[in-house]
Amino acid sequence: MQSIQTTKRRKTFSSLKKVKRKNPFLKSLKKDYQLYLLALPAIIYFILFHYWPMYGVQIAFKDFIAVKGITGSPWVGFKHFERFFKSFQFWRLMKNTIGVSLYQLIAGFPIPIIMALLLNQTKNKRFKKTVQTVTYAPHFISVVVLTGMLYIFLSPRNGIINQFLSLFGIDSIFFLGDPKYFKSVFVWSGVWQNAGWGSIIYLAALSGINPELYEAAKVDGATKLRTIWHIDIPGIMPTAVILLIMNVGKIMNVGFQKAYLLQNSLNVESSEIIATYIYKIGLLQSQYSYSTAIGLFNTVINIILLVSVNKISKIVSDTSLW
Repeated sequence: MQSIQTTKRRKTFSSLKKVKRKNPFLKSLKKDYQLYLLALPAIIYFILFHYWPMYGVQIAFKDFIAVKGITGSPWVGFKHFERFFKSFQFWRLMKNTIGVSLYQLIAGFPIPIIMALLLNQTKNKRFKKTVQTVTYAPHFISVVVLTGMLYIFLSPRNGIINQFLSLFGIDSIFFLGDPKYFKSVFVWSGVWQNAGWGSIIYLAALSGINPELYEAAKVDGATKLRTIWHIDIPGIMPTAVILLIMNVGKIMNVGFQKAYLLQNSLNVESSEIIATYIYKIGLLQSQYSYSTAIGLFNTVINIILLVSVNKISKIVSDTSLW
């Protein structure tokens, strides 16, 4: 009799335990259902447009035939990857893509930080607002308009840059027709367009620094340079590290639109990157499996770089994405 009662108690206890385990989520769902409903459209968006399309990645391992569909197309394994690695385009594409990306990272990453540090030390509010407005405005110019402006400004006949060079007796330069100038035109036009906008996040990080630190530095007689070095830079360093990790993680994803619009038969030697090559092979020549394989390879490289840099950053600075 006693053993039966003990068994019943154990069953009751276990059932109560199960109920307790279920309660936290159900309780949270009932309490914050408005927040879950608010997040639902974003979740649906990511599932439909970011996760569900991953189903098509298997095209990279098949000879895709539109009539047979993805599942009916024959499996060929790593055939398309091998074709890409052995093609004469492989090293040129890698060199151009990595070259533009590293140039863009080295030239473009520090400038928003420097701009934010200088603006943070500016006491004249009117001047500060004017500079911010002028530097933010180019970000809202579309890529198509920007490339049109570049063609006009860099024109070898009537371009303002060549007109300026002619004042010093320098012959006109066809910047967009010479492969050696393509990377500089691409990168520095991007810096001009995005530097001001990129400084916003650093200004936000600087605004979060404790004002007492500045007061203490002022009392100790610290100069502006000392204040920047010992207070501002350490204050924004975690933000800068996170953004650096994210930038390195997309180092293979050079802007397709601007590269394609600036590309022509004269500068294609240095302007042909992986993104433009995928577009030509995939959409213009309808080699879907081959272009998917190249795109998948590009994505895998980005993932490896992101994970590696994140790991190194975690060891060196204790700052990481995860």
